[in-house]
Amino acid sequence: MDSAFVRCSPNRLICSICEDYFTDPVTIICGHSFCTPCLCLLWEDTQTSTCCPVCRAISQQMDFKSTIFAKKAVPTGESTIYQLPSSVKQICKTHQAMKSFFCPADKSLLCLLCCYSPGHVTHKHCSVKKAAEHYRENILMQMKSTWKNKQKNQRNLNKETKILKVWKGFVNLRMMMIRAEYPKVCRYLHEELQKHLESLTNEGRIIFEQLRKNITTMIHTGKLLRRIYAELKELCCKADVDLLQDMGVFLCRHQLVQLYMPQPMDPQLSTWTISGMSERLNNFRVYITLEHKTNMCDSPLFEELRRLQCSQDTSHNPASLEFSSSWGAQIFTSGKHYWEMDMGHSCNWIIGLCKESWADRNNMLLNSEGIFLLLCVKVDDRFALFSTSPLRRQYIQRPQGWVGVFLDYEFGIVSFVNVASSSLICNFLSCSFSFPLKPFICYGPK
Repeated sequence: MDSAFVRCSPNRLICSICEDYFTDPVTIICGHSFCTPCLCLLWEDTQTSTCCPVCRAISQQMDFKSTIFAKKAVPTGESTIYQLPSSVKQICKTHQAMKSFFCPADKSLLCLLCCYSPGHVTHKHCSVKKAAEHYRENILMQMKSTWKNKQKNQRNLNKETKILKVWKGFVNLRMMMIRAEYPKVCRYLHEELQKHLESLTNEGRIIFEQLRKNITTMIHTGKLLRRIYAELKELCCKADVDLLQDMGVFLCRHQLVQLYMPQPMDPQLSTWTISGMSERLNNFRVYITLEHKTNMCDSPLFEELRRLQCSQDTSHNPASLEFSSSWGAQIFTSGKHYWEMDMGHSCNWIIGLCKESWADRNNMLLNSEGIFLLLCVKVDDRFALFSTSPLRRQYIQRPQGWVGVFLDYEFGIVSFVNVASSSLICNFLSCSFSFPLKPFICYGPK
């Protein structure tokens, strides 16, 4: 395909990439036209920015919705593109006549006399040319579906690879959180701590292997779908008779492959009840008074939430979501404090602490310093938890109902607790607070 960058056919019906008649042509921004499958495969192989193979003008990736099916015909006075070469014309051995008809019932080629034979007289028949045109349209639709599946598989592969890269680090970080939590409760829970850590290690290893296996399957599927796509283009360009003879088994085999697309994992570690944690935290309970309640849907903070919601392949449109945010009236500059908030049945919410100056700004961003927040975001039918400073995915099941927040100002600790199960969601360790902190809470739609 590299030669396509320096060669352009003078014939307006010829693709300069494959040097054959157009298959499902598309015209890019510079005005040059190519076969859609040729351009897709060429741009996928190109490591640099997508550019025209003829004039090298930078072009945007194609939107398949704008691509139209091409009629396999040429202007008057020129020969038809898909003719039957004499070498492949079929002769009926029984009647020594040309097989010019196609029987959809049993996918066979027939001559005129065969059409009136007892085995076919009740069937509907059509000309080879008409049948081939019909199946070419089906093949083009199959090609679009195959390419979309390939792109979806690649997006899933990218997400799965990203999770795999951070998974061991996440498990190690969670083990640090658990180790830090137990001494605060009781020094005699060593056996429970060891069981907790052992379970976490084993579960993390199992999920890691599942992720690695899934990535291998996705890589294989991507290569297979690419090969299917190229074979479908080759089938579409075959002569009418060859197309009708080959497509039955070909399409069935390739449709079966696409039924078994590997799905991305949603890995989640189990959470364990930590004995005595709730009792200890209740010693520092305070009651938060919320103020400055506002309904906002256009601030940078909520734009970032929408971005998180759209980070996966989804048809959901979060643009209309509105969030209700509130700040606590209390300001903490020292001591230990614990409070609980009922998140109810909200699908999207934020809870935690922030610098007083961050709460007073209009350009609140999730990558700002001095914010210690836990976020729950719904994507399709799944929920994802994130913590800030830095923004990090927490691969555990989301809490429902009451969420507890614990602040130890002097020791630089912020912890989030699932009140119902008395388990640790996550915590911020070894922070350094030199500024006032205010409670922050935000609800999205239910």
